[in-house]
Amino acid sequence: MSKKPIIVFEGIEGSGKTYHISLVSKYLDQKKIDYIKIREPGGNLNSEKIRKLILNTKSDFNKNTDLLLYLAARSENIAAIKKNHKKKIILIDRFTDSTIAYQHYGMGVDINIIRLINKFLLEDINVNYTFLNIVNKKNLFSRLKKRKSLNRYDKFNMSFYNKVQNGFLKLANSNKKSYKIINSNLDIKINEAIIIEKIKKLIN
Repeated sequence: MSKKPIIVFEGIEGSGKTYHISLVSKYLDQKKIDYIKIREPGGNLNSEKIRKLILNTKSDFNKNTDLLLYLAARSENIAAIKKNHKKKIILIDRFTDSTIAYQHYGMGVDINIIRLINKFLLEDINVNYTFLNIVNKKNLFSRLKKRKSLNRYDKFNMSFYNKVQNGFLKLANSNKKSYKIINSNLDIKINEAIIIEKIKKLIN
C-alpha cells in the first residue's frame, strides 16, 4: 500500500464519520504531514453547488437523478484526486461505497450502472482503506436532533437507513482487509484511539 493512501470515511447519518475525519486531519496537521480533505457531495466550488441542490429539503429528485447528481459532484473532484494521488494523503468524507450503499441498497438503482460510471470517472484510482462507522437507531436520531439544521438525507425513515447501513456492511465484509468497522455506539475516545492507531500504520 502507498504511504500516501486514499482513506475514506463512510457511514450513515449520525455515525460520526465527519467527526473522525476531522480528528485525523488534526493529527496530520500536528505531524506536519501533507494531505488533502474532500467531502462528497462537495469538495470544490462546483461540487458544493451540486451539494446544495441535492441536499436541499425542497428538492424532490427521483432516484436516477439523485445518482447522476452525486456522480456529477464526484466528477468535479476527480482532477484534485488525480493531481494528489500518491503525492499526498487523501482523506474523503463519503466516496464510491456511499453511492452503492445509498443509491443501490437504499434506493434500488442497478449496481452495475453505478460501478460502470464510477470506473469511468476514477480510471486507475483505487481507495486504499475505509473506515465504516456504524450506529444504532437510538444514537442516530439522538444525534440528528442536536443538529442546527437538517438536510434532505437527514429526514429518511429508519427502514431506509437500515438498508443503507446493511449495504455498507456487505461491502465491508466482502473486502475485510481494507475496511475497519467502527462501532460509533461505543465511547468516542475508544474509537479515536482505534482510528489514530490504524492511521499511523497506514502512513508510516
